[in-house]
Amino acid sequence: MKWAALILWVITALGGFTLLGIWLRRGGLGQADQPGRRIRPPLIFGHMGLAVTGLVLWIIYVAGAGKGLAWVAFVLLLLVASLGFGMLALWLQRRQTQTVAVAGAPSGPAGDGGVPAEQHFPSGIVVLHGLVAAATLVLVFLAAVS
Repeated sequence: MKWAALILWVITALGGFTLLGIWLRRGGLGQADQPGRRIRPPLIFGHMGLAVTGLVLWIIYVAGAGKGLAWVAFVLLLLVASLGFGMLALWLQRRQTQTVAVAGAPSGPAGDGGVPAEQHFPSGIVVLHGLVAAATLVLVFLAAVS
């Protein structure tokens, strides 16, 4: 179980790094001071930092550390999931607004500069990242309790 959790966690991390790369390439850092609901650097980097820390702790646990480390990694993963749900909510909210704008309703600033960087995320990667992350959370919990 702990190995399956590790594999899924690494897959989740790869998806997350892909999304982070898109966010950075599309100017996410430069949009931090722009108005509107968007994923801000502290949120995305907090999510990533806690996820990486938890993954490192999980690797140490899998390598033979005590059960306590598994629980610490699980708690970190809960925090990561909370931040992830927050980002998903922002992404979905803005995505729905843009869908309405495309249908003819007024939208925010024109041009790519008004579009938050995260709105360039491919939906498939977002969905896959979230599903694999949820499965990882369940496996980490099951490994910690066993």
